[in-house]
Amino acid sequence: MVIRVGKVAAGIRAPEPRVAASVAHQALAARLWSVALACAALHGEVPDLDPRLLRWDPAASAPDDLWLAGVRPLPGDAGTLAALVVHHHLEPLAAVLRARYRVAPGLLRGNAASALAGAARQLDRWAGQSGHARAGERARRLAGRLLDHPYLAGTGTLTGTGTAFRRRSCCLYYRVPGGGVCGDCCFTRAPHSSPRATSG
Repeated sequence: MVIRVGKVAAGIRAPEPRVAASVAHQALAARLWSVALACAALHGEVPDLDPRLLRWDPAASAPDDLWLAGVRPLPGDAGTLAALVVHHHLEPLAAVLRARYRVAPGLLRGNAASALAGAARQLDRWAGQSGHARAGERARRLAGRLLDHPYLAGTGTLTGTGTAFRRRSCCLYYRVPGGGVCGDCCFTRAPHSSPRATSG
């Protein structure tokens, strides 16, 4: 992950490593949720994302490409998705980022929830445009259940059709030169803060 954070930091001209760590974390979380949620919503199954099977090149350009050394289908229910994405990947990754880059736990949980809601929103939009309404419904239902998971609970609120999300933390992207606040940020505009201010 050190390689990836360094690459992201250079690409976005991050003012400090923890900003790049947060951005890299959210990008990887988005890829993991997208794979799991899309497979579950469309096929009712999800590939086993066991870390021993999942491959990823941290030095590659964005978006993060994932591939599997072998495909083992598992049930596409919320409990399985939580085990595969949260327990196998996001929790261990958060522990590393907290220890090395001092990224706040609430920020990382918010990133994970934001990435999930974003994946559900994109999948729901695609499903509505391509005649897969049931897949969109399943994606929304799964996302709602996953956001009730203890790791993600309290990170934000789903509104509207069930895919609009407002998080309770900030990913720090506003601190990137030229960056602003994200669509689901707890801030409505970028706060004015000192370089050492924290969020999350």
